[in-house]
Amino acid sequence: MTTNCVNHTELEPLIELSKTLILLEAYDLTLVVVGLGVLGLAALLHRFENLPFSFPILALALGYIAFALPLGLTPPDPRQHGSIAVHLTEIGVIISLFGVGLKIDRLPNLRTWSSTWRMLGICMPLTMVGVALLGWWMVGLAPAAAVLLAAALAPTDPVLASDVQVGEPEPEVPDDERVASDEGRSPNRAPAEREDELRFTLTSEAGLNDSLAFPFTYLSLFMLTGGLSASDWFTQWLLIDVFYRVFAGVTAGVAVGWVLTHVLLRLPVKSEQEKMNVGVGALAATLLLYSLTECVGGYGFLAVFIGGLTIRHREPTQQSHQSLHIFAEQAEQLLMTGILIALGGAIAGGLFASLTWEAALLGVLLIFVVRPGAGMVALAGEKRLSGLDRCIASFFGIRGIGCLYYLAYGVHEGEFRDENLLWAACAFTIALSVVVHGVSASPVIRFRDRRARTAGEG
Repeated sequence: MTTNCVNHTELEPLIELSKTLILLEAYDLTLVVVGLGVLGLAALLHRFENLPFSFPILALALGYIAFALPLGLTPPDPRQHGSIAVHLTEIGVIISLFGVGLKIDRLPNLRTWSSTWRMLGICMPLTMVGVALLGWWMVGLAPAAAVLLAAALAPTDPVLASDVQVGEPEPEVPDDERVASDEGRSPNRAPAEREDELRFTLTSEAGLNDSLAFPFTYLSLFMLTGGLSASDWFTQWLLIDVFYRVFAGVTAGVAVGWVLTHVLLRLPVKSEQEKMNVGVGALAATLLLYSLTECVGGYGFLAVFIGGLTIRHREPTQQSHQSLHIFAEQAEQLLMTGILIALGGAIAGGLFASLTWEAALLGVLLIFVVRPGAGMVALAGEKRLSGLDRCIASFFGIRGIGCLYYLAYGVHEGEFRDENLLWAACAFTIALSVVVHGVSASPVIRFRDRRARTAGEG
């Protein structure tokens, strides 16, 4: 008896060591998967520019395959690690929003942003109403859960929509070649170099609707806790979560962005090290814009986008802007790769287990019917876009990381009994969008550009 006890005691360190080695092995294999994704980002991203394929599809597939294989990896599950899911997707969205703000080469006004206002004021509400009704009537979600799903799936994604957005800043144009625009655009580009209306519409929409989905996420939480009788909470929601938070987000974005220009854009950018320092400042600017705005109760997403836009239009040199943009874009792509690998792994681990055919049909209808239909209604009569451009802008309502954030935030803050079904429906819609829009973006945009050139030559 004593001998057996001694042997067991002696084996305990070996047992603990074996458990530790198993954990380390799983951790190391996870790093291998992430490393492969980042290597693919570095080596393969540019190869997809002219192919009917996109890198996000590869990242999603890599995550699914790696965690579906019998390698001993534990699939990530946003339902079990809600706080991590919230903050990881949060960082991904704010960095991408800052980069989007730096891209846009015109100042906001009613006329030159008319297509954007239409998409935000008409298309987005119609899309949300359509998703909420389908979620309640067809999928069988409770009203509060249906509104949360609608809020989560409402915003288009600034990370995954790079193929249909305005590109990186152009090299600086000499002073004698600069042509000031009469439409509020930056004077740093010649007319032929400025973003076209289609790409501008998709870029500015993605930059702003990630912020404007937040009031409806709060609406779903009010409905969850206060019931459908709006008399107890509607005034608070309207005054605080709609008007005040939006106003605070815009004000903080302009104010903090203006202050940051006096720090970031006065840094020297002659050497590569100096350019890198300016680029690192993009991360600091993003975090400051977001956190300071959240501290005063405003929408940080909105402030980050407005701050990037403010910096863009107060820059003294294009080189400063390019350094900021490059760093923001690289950080955005790295986070996108990691998040999509995690999403693929979560799907392999059973995130679709609660998916019903009705919930899958909702995703299909959103991608192919609801969003395109709402977009066409919103852009009807928009003279700044051709008929083909209106169709393209309506169809490319790409869903992605912002959708994951809003759903993760909502289920983390409230007890939704349909949580598993919400995650399954949202993840399916995102995966469908990644594939459908990823395959179609390059061919459609190339076709559209060819037609535009032919029309211009004619």
